Amino acid sequence: MSDSTPSQKVGFIPTLGLFTTVSIVVGAVIGSGIFKKSAPMAQQLGSPELLIGVWVLAGILTLFGALTNAEVAGMISATGGQYIFFQEMYGKFSAYLYGWAMFSVVQSGSIASISYIFSASADTFLHLPHLSAAMEGLKFHIPFIGNIFPFADIGVKALTVAIILLLSLINYRGVALGGMVQVIFTVLKVVALAIIVVLAFTCGGGNASNFVQVAAAGTPSGLGLVGAIMAALTGAFWAYDGWNSITYIAGEVKDPQRTIPRSLFIGMIVIISVYIVVNLAYIYVMPIDQMAKSGFLAVDVAQIIFAHINPSLAAIGAGFIAAAIMISTFGTSNSTILASARLYYAMSREKMFFRSLGEIHPRFRTPGNALLIQAIWSSVLVFSGTFDTLTDMLIFVSWVFYAMGAYGVFILRKKMPDVHRPYKVWGYPYIPLLFVTFASAFVIITLYTDIHAYVSGQSEIINSVFGMLLVALGIPFYIYFESKKKQSPEQNDMKTI
Repeated sequence: MSDSTPSQKVGFIPTLGLFTTVSIVVGAVIGSGIFKKSAPMAQQLGSPELLIGVWVLAGILTLFGALTNAEVAGMISATGGQYIFFQEMYGKFSAYLYGWAMFSVVQSGSIASISYIFSASADTFLHLPHLSAAMEGLKFHIPFIGNIFPFADIGVKALTVAIILLLSLINYRGVALGGMVQVIFTVLKVVALAIIVVLAFTCGGGNASNFVQVAAAGTPSGLGLVGAIMAALTGAFWAYDGWNSITYIAGEVKDPQRTIPRSLFIGMIVIISVYIVVNLAYIYVMPIDQMAKSGFLAVDVAQIIFAHINPSLAAIGAGFIAAAIMISTFGTSNSTILASARLYYAMSREKMFFRSLGEIHPRFRTPGNALLIQAIWSSVLVFSGTFDTLTDMLIFVSWVFYAMGAYGVFILRKKMPDVHRPYKVWGYPYIPLLFVTFASAFVIITLYTDIHAYVSGQSEIINSVFGMLLVALGIPFYIYFESKKKQSPEQNDMKTI
């Protein structure tokens, strides 16, 4: 990028209004989860009522987290979002570790995994190439972590990298362009889901008795039921993940103190409603036992719907869902890429990341270098494992910081009691406390389950430990950046951004 204009004199332009920010929230969350995760959840739970209940529970808990986060977002409206929040809550080391975790695992991993699903769906039409079975089965062992298979599905992975680079280029050229793309694809994905719902209830040949018919093997009970619900919640939480990305771009939002809390609340209500209605449509078309056996639930449901209309249209149904998933994941990847780079920009401005990432492009007014490094690392993660490896790893790490972020509301209430809060979390202190308690339990149980699955031979890799290793790798960088700051003590002024 050109250095003709000093980056310190170039600022972000607040161009994003409520409709666009709601689109970013919805677009960042609704990706591949709603198309894939209900099938394994049905297998775990064995009951349509429990399935809907878990989707509702996960939505409510996520909403509690979003509402808690919204209080802080209303107080502190700086580009960088939760990185800045963590500075105020816990200090610079915790803030740095949060930012590094987002870079090394959570946001880059989200970009990689969501774009991967786009490419896997495109494979339906393109029949992407593969290497030999021996090459695709080649594995690399990471001590105490497990095995990764970098060359598996090489054609899908190559297209995934191309999509990441394309979307990064779009957002490099301007936040308005990235925002416009986001609005278009968010509308398209909601329309596609609406079509599935309407066709399911009008032409799908479904049966209302499916809503109360449990699996032939029955449902879990006792501790087995608790374990099944926790496992199902992991899938649902992946589908709800990404809601906090909007806080990263506060410097480009009009009236962020009011707009960001409103966009979080409205966006989450839209998302919960969409997920419940779509799952009701799935259940109406397919009984719970059939759902549990589905390899790709949305595709199978669409094939049933279109075949009921006309048997010759079943293949068209599969193609329609593949296209809908491509639209959905393209928009989700764009939203995540747009928002996340602003976090690394904020870290750089604080001299806690590489200096060049804190530069704003003088023409496009975007953090171009941050977008570039994000694209490179996301592409590396594409080759680190499978879709499930990436999603399980990032969900574990993100919920560690979700718990810390929610607990930080209690800290700021004591630390900054007189600061104006345009929005105060509803139900304080009970709602934040409930969220913190559940998030902490979720993290502990997930870690135990991952280790047990690896030791018993049920898994090739301990996803949660892999995520923690990537986060821990940031500690030497923290020491390096801190030493550089001491050598160059001048301060950055985040308020001028």
